[in-house]
Amino acid sequence: MTSRIVSVETFVARYPILGRFKFFPPSGSARATRDTVMVKICDDAGNVGWGQSVPSPTWSYETIETVRTTIDRHLASALIGSDPFDTDGVWRVLNRTIAPSFSTGQPISKAGIDLALFDLTGRALRKTAAERWNRRRRETITLSWTVDARTIEEGETAVAEGNQRGFCNFNVKAGPDADFDVQLCAAIRRLAPDAFVWVDANGGYDVETALAVAPKLADLGIAALEQPLPANRLIGYRELRKQRALPILMDEGIVSVADLETFHQLDLLDGVAMKVPRCGGLTEARRILEYMEQHGLLFFASGLTDPDVSLAATLLLYGAFNLERPAALNGPQFLSGTFLEQPVRVEGDRASVPLGFGLGIEVNETRLRASEIAE
Repeated sequence: MTSRIVSVETFVARYPILGRFKFFPPSGSARATRDTVMVKICDDAGNVGWGQSVPSPTWSYETIETVRTTIDRHLASALIGSDPFDTDGVWRVLNRTIAPSFSTGQPISKAGIDLALFDLTGRALRKTAAERWNRRRRETITLSWTVDARTIEEGETAVAEGNQRGFCNFNVKAGPDADFDVQLCAAIRRLAPDAFVWVDANGGYDVETALAVAPKLADLGIAALEQPLPANRLIGYRELRKQRALPILMDEGIVSVADLETFHQLDLLDGVAMKVPRCGGLTEARRILEYMEQHGLLFFASGLTDPDVSLAATLLLYGAFNLERPAALNGPQFLSGTFLEQPVRVEGDRASVPLGFGLGIEVNETRLRASEIAE
């Protein structure tokens, strides 16, 4: 099946923020919204697909403004006339138009394009994601509750709130105060002795601190230490792997399968905390997971506080690759609102994997356009 892309449109979709999360403005502030970009792509056969880019400028260099201008002024015009079914060809266009730096250039921007094309082609083929990948689909993904606390009391409150919502497992935002992080994890372990808990430092430690804190976290039964150092501190990652106190996961540094292959061969990691939007969408994220399967690496999972379309795509991939550990997909924890006809279903700590062609969701375009006009 072939066709040609005839249009690429973008829309700003904003979601009210619930509570406090370190990467977002606090709820109740003048601009307490999670701002994303919806992408709509149409081909000359009348097929339509929707994607979503989820920038987070306090986490990466991409912003809502750069995502939209990158797509509107560069990627959209370059893609007109391309075959949406030629995934490799599309990605050659994307990477020729916005060149890489250390790894994929503007991956969060490109993720919106990639998801929209996956949705379009899946609908045209009348196939689900699992069918296209020739994999069995899990019906649900277990979620973990994010603990992002500034005091022990806040951490205890977060655990209680998670338990009240039906969550049994926790992922902890840590760094740079390692002593506090150990005390916080000890408090969580007292309150949830059987929980699956892992720590994400978001690159917040230096090497000396990470080497000191890892054995203490291991003594508390923490499952893994995610991104303990900045992504470019490769010698430090080698030291942590030599220590072997805890499994070491990379996150921010794994944007493409080439990154993973190199870091794996250098013996810098035990696994990856996967994020679909960080990798430019489903195409590269799937390749990364296939590499992890082949080489027996640990598969942990999270996201970029994804709403709606990005969350649906992420669940499809994790469901197809049989994620066994709780996923830190905290969009349902920190966001409200939807631009879908039927929101992704989350009951307690279980998120339902969408079942349908393409991404398995339906965007309410009328609501989306009305929201933009109201801004």
